Amino acid sequence: MKFQTLHWQGGIDGQLILIDQRRLPNEFSEIVCSDIETLYDSIKTLALRGAPAIGVGAAYGVCLHMKGAAALSLQEAIVHLNKGADYLSSSRPTAVNLFWALERIKNTANEFVRRNPEASCDKLRECILSEAKKIDSQDKQMCNNIGHNGLELIKPNSKILTHCNAGALATAGVGTALAPMYAAQRAGVNFKVYVDETRPLLQGARLTSWELSRSGIDTTVLCDNMAGWLMSKGEIDLIIVGADRIAANGDTANKIGTYSLSVLAKHHNIPFYVAAPTSTFDLSLENGTLIPIEQRSGLEVSCFSETQTVPDGVDIFNPAFDVTPAANITAIITESALIEDISKKEIARVVDLGL
Repeated sequence: MKFQTLHWQGGIDGQLILIDQRRLPNEFSEIVCSDIETLYDSIKTLALRGAPAIGVGAAYGVCLHMKGAAALSLQEAIVHLNKGADYLSSSRPTAVNLFWALERIKNTANEFVRRNPEASCDKLRECILSEAKKIDSQDKQMCNNIGHNGLELIKPNSKILTHCNAGALATAGVGTALAPMYAAQRAGVNFKVYVDETRPLLQGARLTSWELSRSGIDTTVLCDNMAGWLMSKGEIDLIIVGADRIAANGDTANKIGTYSLSVLAKHHNIPFYVAAPTSTFDLSLENGTLIPIEQRSGLEVSCFSETQTVPDGVDIFNPAFDVTPAANITAIITESALIEDISKKEIARVVDLGL
Protein backbone atom coordinates (compact mmCIF):
# COMPACT_ATOMS: atom_id res chain seq x y z
CA MET A 1 0.00 0.00 0.00
CA LYS A 2 1.17 3.55 -0.69
CA PHE A 3 -0.33 5.09 2.40
CA GLN A 4 -0.07 4.55 6.14
CA THR A 5 -3.27 4.67 8.14
CA LEU A 6 -1.28 5.67 11.20
CA HIS A 7 2.36 5.95 12.18
CA TRP A 8 4.47 7.24 15.05
CA GLN A 9 6.87 10.09 14.41
CA GLY A 10 9.81 10.77 16.72
CA GLY A 11 10.90 9.37 20.07
CA ILE A 12 9.17 9.36 23.46
CA ASP A 13 8.13 12.98 22.96
CA GLY A 14 6.87 12.25 19.46
CA GLN A 15 3.43 12.30 17.92
CA LEU A 16 0.97 10.02 16.15
CA ILE A 17 0.05 10.82 12.55
CA LEU A 18 -3.15 9.35 11.16
CA ILE A 19 -5.33 9.67 8.07
CA ASP A 20 -8.55 11.56 8.68
CA GLN A 21 -10.96 8.97 7.30
CA ARG A 22 -13.94 11.29 7.75
CA ARG A 23 -12.73 13.29 4.73
CA LEU A 24 -12.18 10.42 2.29
CA PRO A 25 -12.60 9.94 -0.61
CA ASN A 26 -12.76 13.60 -1.63
CA GLU A 27 -9.85 14.83 0.46
CA PHE A 28 -6.71 13.12 1.75
CA SER A 29 -5.56 14.79 4.94
CA GLU A 30 -3.81 13.74 8.12
CA ILE A 31 -4.29 14.53 11.79
CA VAL A 32 -1.30 15.17 14.03
CA CYS A 33 -2.04 13.78 17.49
CA SER A 34 0.32 15.40 19.98
CA ASP A 35 -1.89 14.63 22.97
CA ILE A 36 -4.28 11.94 24.10
CA GLU A 37 -7.34 14.19 23.77
CA THR A 38 -6.82 14.61 20.02
CA LEU A 39 -6.52 10.85 19.60
CA TYR A 40 -9.61 10.21 21.72
CA ASP A 41 -11.63 12.59 19.55
CA SER A 42 -10.24 10.94 16.40
CA ILE A 43 -11.41 7.51 17.58
CA LYS A 44 -14.77 8.77 18.83
CA THR A 45 -15.59 10.60 15.60
CA LEU A 46 -14.26 7.79 13.34
CA ALA A 47 -11.32 9.70 11.91
CA LEU A 48 -9.46 6.59 13.09
CA ARG A 49 -11.54 3.42 12.85
CA GLY A 50 -11.27 -0.32 12.32
CA ALA A 51 -10.69 -2.63 15.27
CA PRO A 52 -6.97 -3.40 14.68
CA ALA A 53 -6.12 0.22 13.86
CA ILE A 54 -7.91 1.42 16.99
CA GLY A 55 -5.84 -1.04 19.03
CA VAL A 56 -2.56 0.19 17.54
CA GLY A 57 -3.65 3.79 17.94
CA ALA A 58 -4.60 3.24 21.57
CA ALA A 59 -1.17 1.78 22.33
CA TYR A 60 0.46 4.89 20.92
CA GLY A 61 -2.15 6.99 22.74
CA VAL A 62 -0.74 5.87 26.07
CA CYS A 63 2.66 7.08 24.86
CA LEU A 64 1.13 10.47 24.12
CA HIS A 65 -0.39 10.57 27.59
CA MET A 66 2.94 9.66 29.22
CA LYS A 67 4.54 12.84 27.88
CA GLY A 68 2.91 14.41 30.94
CA ALA A 69 4.66 11.98 33.29
CA ALA A 70 8.29 12.88 32.67
CA ALA A 71 8.82 14.35 36.14
CA LEU A 72 6.86 11.69 38.05
CA SER A 73 8.15 8.81 40.10
CA LEU A 74 7.57 5.33 38.67
CA GLN A 75 4.66 4.71 41.02
CA GLU A 76 3.06 8.03 40.11
CA ALA A 77 3.70 7.32 36.44
CA ILE A 78 1.81 4.02 36.63
CA VAL A 79 -1.19 5.81 38.15
CA HIS A 80 -0.97 8.41 35.39
CA LEU A 81 -0.74 5.67 32.75
CA ASN A 82 -3.81 3.86 34.09
CA LYS A 83 -5.84 7.07 33.97
CA GLY A 84 -4.91 7.56 30.33
CA ALA A 85 -5.76 3.96 29.47
CA ASP A 86 -9.13 4.25 31.20
CA TYR A 87 -9.84 7.44 29.29
CA LEU A 88 -9.08 5.84 25.93
CA SER A 89 -11.09 2.73 26.79
CA SER A 90 -14.22 4.88 27.07
CA SER A 91 -13.97 6.04 23.45
CA ARG A 92 -15.76 3.08 21.81
CA PRO A 93 -17.24 -0.03 23.48
CA THR A 94 -17.43 -2.81 20.87
CA ALA A 95 -14.00 -3.29 19.24
CA VAL A 96 -12.12 -5.49 21.71
CA ASN A 97 -8.70 -4.74 20.17
CA LEU A 98 -8.86 -1.37 21.93
CA PHE A 99 -9.03 -3.01 25.36
CA TRP A 100 -6.56 -5.76 24.37
CA ALA A 101 -3.91 -3.24 23.37
CA LEU A 102 -4.39 -1.07 26.45
CA GLU A 103 -4.15 -4.10 28.74
CA ARG A 104 -0.98 -5.21 26.98
CA ILE A 105 0.61 -1.78 27.46
CA LYS A 106 -0.39 -1.72 31.13
CA ASN A 107 1.03 -5.19 31.72
CA THR A 108 4.29 -4.20 30.00
CA ALA A 109 4.58 -1.08 32.16
CA ASN A 110 3.90 -2.95 35.39
CA GLU A 111 6.45 -5.63 34.50
CA PHE A 112 9.05 -2.97 33.72
CA VAL A 113 8.54 -1.31 37.11
CA ARG A 114 8.72 -4.67 38.87
CA ARG A 115 12.04 -5.47 37.19
CA ASN A 116 13.49 -1.94 37.32
CA PRO A 117 12.22 -0.23 40.50
CA GLU A 118 14.96 2.42 40.41
CA ALA A 119 14.66 3.30 36.73
CA SER A 120 13.74 6.77 35.48
CA CYS A 121 10.31 7.59 34.12
CA ASP A 122 11.85 8.23 30.72
CA LYS A 123 13.10 4.63 30.67
CA LEU A 124 9.55 3.50 31.40
CA ARG A 125 8.30 5.67 28.55
CA GLU A 126 10.88 4.15 26.20
CA CYS A 127 9.66 0.69 27.22
CA ILE A 128 6.03 1.61 26.54
CA LEU A 129 6.84 3.14 23.16
CA SER A 130 8.82 0.03 22.25
CA GLU A 131 5.81 -2.16 23.09
CA ALA A 132 3.47 0.09 21.08
CA LYS A 133 5.80 -0.23 18.08
CA LYS A 134 5.82 -3.98 18.58
CA ILE A 135 2.01 -4.05 18.51
CA ASP A 136 2.16 -1.97 15.32
CA SER A 137 4.69 -4.30 13.68
CA GLN A 138 2.78 -7.41 14.70
CA ASP A 139 -0.41 -5.94 13.27
CA LYS A 140 1.29 -5.58 9.90
CA GLN A 141 2.53 -9.18 10.06
CA MET A 142 -0.91 -10.34 11.18
CA CYS A 143 -2.46 -8.80 8.07
CA ASN A 144 0.03 -10.54 5.81
CA ASN A 145 -0.62 -13.87 7.50
CA ILE A 146 -4.39 -13.49 7.14
CA GLY A 147 -3.85 -12.77 3.47
CA HIS A 148 -1.80 -15.94 3.11
CA ASN A 149 -4.32 -18.08 5.02
CA GLY A 150 -7.25 -16.74 3.01
CA LEU A 151 -5.63 -16.76 -0.42
CA GLU A 152 -6.83 -20.29 -1.25
CA LEU A 153 -10.46 -19.17 -0.89
CA ILE A 154 -10.24 -16.83 -3.89
CA LYS A 155 -10.42 -18.82 -7.10
CA PRO A 156 -9.81 -17.40 -10.60
CA ASN A 157 -12.68 -15.14 -11.71
CA SER A 158 -14.24 -15.11 -8.24
CA LYS A 159 -16.88 -12.49 -7.51
CA ILE A 160 -16.44 -11.36 -3.90
CA LEU A 161 -18.75 -9.29 -1.73
CA THR A 162 -17.44 -7.33 1.25
CA HIS A 163 -19.13 -5.00 3.75
CA CYS A 164 -17.83 -1.85 5.47
CA ASN A 165 -14.05 -1.43 5.46
CA ALA A 166 -11.68 -4.08 6.78
CA GLY A 167 -8.72 -3.11 4.64
CA ALA A 168 -5.54 -1.12 5.06
CA LEU A 169 -7.54 1.82 6.42
CA ALA A 170 -8.73 -0.37 9.30
CA THR A 171 -5.31 -1.71 10.30
CA ALA A 172 -1.65 -0.80 10.43
CA GLY A 173 -1.05 -3.19 7.52
CA VAL A 174 -2.99 -4.30 4.44
CA GLY A 175 -6.18 -5.20 6.27
CA THR A 176 -8.10 -8.28 7.41
CA ALA A 177 -11.02 -8.98 5.06
CA LEU A 178 -9.18 -7.33 2.17
CA ALA A 179 -5.85 -9.03 2.93
CA PRO A 180 -6.70 -12.24 0.96
CA MET A 181 -7.74 -10.03 -1.96
CA TYR A 182 -4.42 -8.20 -1.98
CA ALA A 183 -2.65 -11.55 -1.69
CA ALA A 184 -4.67 -12.88 -4.64
CA GLN A 185 -3.81 -9.80 -6.68
CA ARG A 186 -0.11 -10.32 -5.98
CA ALA A 187 -0.49 -13.96 -7.02
CA GLY A 188 -1.95 -12.89 -10.36
CA VAL A 189 -5.48 -14.19 -9.66
CA ASN A 190 -8.24 -12.43 -11.59
CA PHE A 191 -11.30 -11.53 -9.48
CA LYS A 192 -13.94 -8.87 -8.93
CA VAL A 193 -15.07 -7.20 -5.69
CA TYR A 194 -18.55 -5.91 -4.93
CA VAL A 195 -18.55 -3.37 -2.11
CA ASP A 196 -21.64 -2.65 -0.03
CA GLU A 197 -21.98 1.09 0.50
CA THR A 198 -22.53 0.43 4.26
CA ARG A 199 -25.09 2.90 5.53
CA PRO A 200 -25.29 5.15 7.40
CA LEU A 201 -21.64 6.30 7.23
CA LEU A 202 -20.76 4.74 3.87
CA GLN A 203 -17.48 3.14 4.92
CA GLY A 204 -17.74 0.77 1.97
CA ALA A 205 -18.50 3.42 -0.63
CA ARG A 206 -16.09 6.00 0.78
CA LEU A 207 -13.23 3.89 2.09
CA THR A 208 -13.14 0.35 0.71
CA SER A 209 -13.75 1.40 -2.89
CA TRP A 210 -11.14 4.15 -2.45
CA GLU A 211 -8.36 1.79 -1.40
CA LEU A 212 -9.32 -1.09 -3.72
CA SER A 213 -9.52 1.16 -6.78
CA ARG A 214 -6.17 2.75 -5.86
CA SER A 215 -4.74 -0.76 -5.88
CA GLY A 216 -6.11 -1.49 -9.34
CA ILE A 217 -8.64 -4.11 -8.19
CA ASP A 218 -11.87 -4.43 -10.19
CA THR A 219 -14.39 -2.78 -7.83
CA THR A 220 -18.13 -2.12 -7.98
CA VAL A 221 -20.10 -0.29 -5.28
CA LEU A 222 -23.73 -1.24 -4.63
CA CYS A 223 -26.40 -0.12 -2.20
CA ASP A 224 -26.74 -2.36 0.85
CA ASN A 225 -30.21 -3.53 -0.17
CA MET A 226 -28.99 -4.80 -3.55
CA ALA A 227 -26.75 -7.60 -2.25
CA GLY A 228 -29.48 -10.21 -1.92
CA TRP A 229 -30.59 -9.72 -5.51
CA LEU A 230 -27.01 -10.17 -6.74
CA MET A 231 -26.78 -13.40 -4.76
CA SER A 232 -30.01 -14.69 -6.28
CA LYS A 233 -28.57 -14.07 -9.75
CA GLY A 234 -25.45 -16.11 -9.03
CA GLU A 235 -23.24 -13.01 -9.10
CA ILE A 236 -21.59 -13.61 -5.71
CA ASP A 237 -19.21 -16.54 -5.13
CA LEU A 238 -18.08 -15.73 -1.60
CA ILE A 239 -18.35 -13.06 1.08
CA ILE A 240 -15.47 -11.86 3.26
CA VAL A 241 -16.04 -9.42 6.14
CA GLY A 242 -14.04 -8.23 9.12
CA ALA A 243 -14.89 -8.31 12.82
CA ASP A 244 -14.80 -6.04 15.85
CA ARG A 245 -15.28 -8.71 18.52
CA ILE A 246 -15.69 -12.49 18.34
CA ALA A 247 -17.13 -14.43 21.28
CA ALA A 248 -15.76 -17.76 22.52
CA ASN A 249 -18.29 -19.71 20.43
CA GLY A 250 -17.57 -17.81 17.19
CA ASP A 251 -20.50 -15.38 17.25
CA THR A 252 -19.13 -12.26 15.56
CA ALA A 253 -19.85 -8.56 15.98
CA ASN A 254 -19.18 -6.52 12.86
CA LYS A 255 -20.56 -3.41 11.16
CA ILE A 256 -24.34 -3.21 11.13
CA GLY A 257 -25.72 -5.06 8.11
CA THR A 258 -23.32 -7.99 8.38
CA TYR A 259 -25.90 -10.22 10.04
CA SER A 260 -28.34 -9.67 7.16
CA LEU A 261 -25.67 -10.64 4.65
CA SER A 262 -24.94 -13.83 6.56
CA VAL A 263 -28.62 -14.83 6.46
CA LEU A 264 -28.79 -14.14 2.73
CA ALA A 265 -25.57 -16.05 2.15
CA LYS A 266 -26.86 -19.06 4.03
CA HIS A 267 -30.10 -19.03 2.04
CA HIS A 268 -28.18 -18.92 -1.25
CA ASN A 269 -25.49 -21.42 -0.17
CA ILE A 270 -22.70 -18.85 -0.52
CA PRO A 271 -19.58 -19.24 1.66
CA PHE A 272 -19.44 -16.53 4.33
CA TYR A 273 -16.00 -15.83 5.79
CA VAL A 274 -14.89 -13.63 8.69
CA ALA A 275 -11.28 -12.38 8.69
CA ALA A 276 -9.85 -11.22 12.02
CA PRO A 277 -6.73 -11.48 14.18
CA THR A 278 -6.75 -13.58 17.34
CA SER A 279 -6.68 -10.32 19.32
CA THR A 280 -10.28 -9.74 18.17
CA PHE A 281 -11.51 -12.85 20.01
CA ASP A 282 -12.97 -12.27 23.47
CA LEU A 283 -12.94 -15.67 25.15
CA SER A 284 -14.44 -14.16 28.30
CA LEU A 285 -17.78 -13.88 26.47
CA GLU A 286 -19.55 -17.20 26.01
CA ASN A 287 -21.61 -16.03 23.04
CA GLY A 288 -22.56 -13.01 20.99
CA THR A 289 -25.48 -11.92 23.13
CA LEU A 290 -22.93 -10.62 25.64
CA ILE A 291 -21.08 -8.37 23.17
CA PRO A 292 -21.71 -4.68 23.94
CA ILE A 293 -23.18 -2.90 20.92
CA GLU A 294 -22.34 0.76 20.41
CA GLN A 295 -25.30 3.05 19.82
CA ARG A 296 -24.37 6.13 17.81
CA SER A 297 -25.98 9.51 17.21
CA GLY A 298 -29.29 9.56 15.37
CA LEU A 299 -27.93 12.40 13.24
CA GLU A 300 -25.88 9.83 11.32
CA VAL A 301 -29.17 8.39 10.04
CA SER A 302 -31.42 11.43 9.90
CA CYS A 303 -29.00 13.45 7.78
CA PHE A 304 -27.30 12.57 4.51
CA SER A 305 -24.20 14.72 4.34
CA GLU A 306 -25.61 18.05 5.57
CA THR A 307 -29.15 17.47 4.31
CA GLN A 308 -31.82 16.33 6.76
CA THR A 309 -33.74 13.35 5.34
CA VAL A 310 -35.94 12.41 8.32
CA PRO A 311 -38.73 14.62 9.71
CA ASP A 312 -38.18 16.36 13.03
CA GLY A 313 -39.40 14.40 16.04
CA VAL A 314 -39.04 10.94 14.50
CA ASP A 315 -37.09 8.45 16.63
CA ILE A 316 -33.86 7.03 15.21
CA PHE A 317 -32.35 3.59 15.85
CA ASN A 318 -28.63 3.55 15.06
CA PRO A 319 -26.58 0.59 16.37
CA ALA A 320 -23.08 0.62 14.91
CA PHE A 321 -22.77 -3.17 14.92
CA ASP A 322 -24.79 -6.37 14.79
CA VAL A 323 -23.89 -9.96 15.70
CA THR A 324 -23.64 -12.80 13.19
CA PRO A 325 -24.17 -16.24 14.78
CA ALA A 326 -21.37 -18.75 14.34
CA ALA A 327 -23.82 -21.07 12.56
CA ASN A 328 -23.90 -18.61 9.63
CA ILE A 329 -20.11 -18.44 9.28
CA THR A 330 -18.30 -20.86 6.96
CA ALA A 331 -14.85 -20.22 8.43
CA ILE A 332 -12.83 -17.60 10.31
CA ILE A 333 -9.54 -16.53 8.75
CA THR A 334 -6.96 -15.66 11.43
CA GLU A 335 -3.23 -15.01 11.28
CA SER A 336 -2.64 -18.42 12.84
CA ALA A 337 -5.03 -20.67 10.93
CA LEU A 338 -8.24 -20.99 8.96
CA ILE A 339 -10.86 -22.02 11.53
CA GLU A 340 -13.36 -24.24 9.73
CA ASP A 341 -14.52 -26.06 12.86
CA ILE A 342 -16.08 -23.06 14.58
CA SER A 343 -16.30 -24.50 18.09
CA LYS A 344 -15.19 -23.21 21.48
CA LYS A 345 -12.48 -25.84 21.67
CA GLU A 346 -10.97 -25.08 18.26
CA ILE A 347 -11.25 -21.32 18.72
CA ALA A 348 -9.47 -21.53 22.08
CA ARG A 349 -6.72 -23.64 20.51
CA VAL A 350 -6.11 -21.18 17.66
CA VAL A 351 -6.26 -18.12 19.90
CA ASP A 352 -3.69 -19.76 22.16
CA LEU A 353 -1.35 -20.08 19.17
CA GLY A 354 -1.46 -16.31 18.66
CA LEU A 355 0.86 -14.59 16.21
